[in-house]
Amino acid sequence: MNAKREENAIVLDYLPYGKSGAAQREPVVQLLGDLQFTLLEATPKAGLTLNVGDKVYIGRGERDKIAHIRGRVLYNQMTNAAQQELERQIKAIVLTREAEFIHFLNRAGAISIRVHALEQLPSIGKKNLHHLLDERERKPFESFTDAHIRLPQLGDVAHIFVERIIRELKGDEKYFLFVKLPSREERERY
Repeated sequence: MNAKREENAIVLDYLPYGKSGAAQREPVVQLLGDLQFTLLEATPKAGLTLNVGDKVYIGRGERDKIAHIRGRVLYNQMTNAAQQELERQIKAIVLTREAEFIHFLNRAGAISIRVHALEQLPSIGKKNLHHLLDERERKPFESFTDAHIRLPQLGDVAHIFVERIIRELKGDEKYFLFVKLPSREERERY
């Protein structure tokens, strides 16, 4: 959805003594960028304790809680606690950015001759795709609630986006609609 740099992130896990088996025993924090859903590891500033769900600034300016970003990480490199927290935090971000996701629902088009972007969302097959396209042609969707009322067979529309984002973070998808994955070089390093 965006090609901008992450400015803020949400704490998924805080390891005050670092990762087990690591050469250096310094605190580590695992983060989720709130713009492109980037998974990151960082070192917090000395003496700080971070809590799951804390929002931290990770941009280029002066950071108040993060000393430095260690780098991007893959889903399978996240701690179990971070992986379990991921869905809750993604849902919070999706709900906060509801207008952007509704805009996607109203504007998404074909990815290729045979594939429509909306078909890539869980619960939307050919039958639901045609119904969704008919509904948005009749009148653009205004909110998740509006989409749910007009397309009850889809269930929780916000959750459909959450599920898709998690699948992309796991690297299970051919097309990436919402997540910027690490480069091939970054993936090969792990």
